[in-house]
Amino acid sequence: MAVPVLAACTAPEPQEPGPHDSAEPLPITVEVDQSRDQYGKQAIELLLTNVSGGSLTVAAARLESPFFQRDIQWEPTGGGSLELPPGQPKSLPARLPAPVCGPGQSGTQLPPPPGSATHQPVATVRYSEPGQAGLREVAPVAADHFGVLERNNLELCLAADAAAVADIALDPGLAVAPDSRTAVVRLVITPKQTDGAGPDVKSMTITSIAGTTLIAEPADDPWPRNLRIAQGAARSELRLRIRPSRCDPHAIAEDKVGTLLPLHVSVGGREGQVKIAAGTALRGQIYDFVTAACARG
Repeated sequence: MAVPVLAACTAPEPQEPGPHDSAEPLPITVEVDQSRDQYGKQAIELLLTNVSGGSLTVAAARLESPFFQRDIQWEPTGGGSLELPPGQPKSLPARLPAPVCGPGQSGTQLPPPPGSATHQPVATVRYSEPGQAGLREVAPVAADHFGVLERNNLELCLAADAAAVADIALDPGLAVAPDSRTAVVRLVITPKQTDGAGPDVKSMTITSIAGTTLIAEPADDPWPRNLRIAQGAARSELRLRIRPSRCDPHAIAEDKVGTLLPLHVSVGGREGQVKIAAGTALRGQIYDFVTAACARG
């Protein structure tokens, strides 16, 4: 099927994008998604589908959302382009810019229902057609069926509030018990220093720590709860004894988020989950530990 010729618009000059005739069906649709291995990496995917019936070439794509301070952008590496065959969706990875954080947000808020006019993101895609000089531009509303943008906004704003109180990280060393059935990870908490006192000192509460698809707390040694942290306090460590949370053959092979430790926190009027990522060294040690512990049964 040939791409329709625009009768109501003048063909754009070479290398200058021109608007698509709004009377015609848009040739490209856009959806927002996020793969599991993008969690904790401040990245999402723009899913483009060519519905024109003909071949298209995408030069750039961006997404405007009130949840972020700048547009979310994708550009091909090396100044190239992306071939977009008809009917074959392509996922374009894009980094998230800094979030817009308003008062009263909560990490437990639900996203707006699908199709809601509230906070609808608008995409802009620059593309070319075979036999047509220059670039054209189309601006469809992007579908965000799973509330990816709002969820990431809430998580980033919560993380920013928590980071203003303390730096929280997992120590790179894993202490494995002699029987290899349990191990200890250390959560290192370094409060931010301040010269002030009283109501200007920020604080947060770690209400609980959740397990992951790989590790969990032993029943006889539960992880701490309702731990208050304040600016200016001394550095501290939480020694968390862990056990495998699952031992099926695919636990490690298919792992995406098993080494992201979720902290349920309350800070700055917000509540939600902050995920603390294990570094490369610790991640490998956790994989080895789970493998050995599961082998022992």
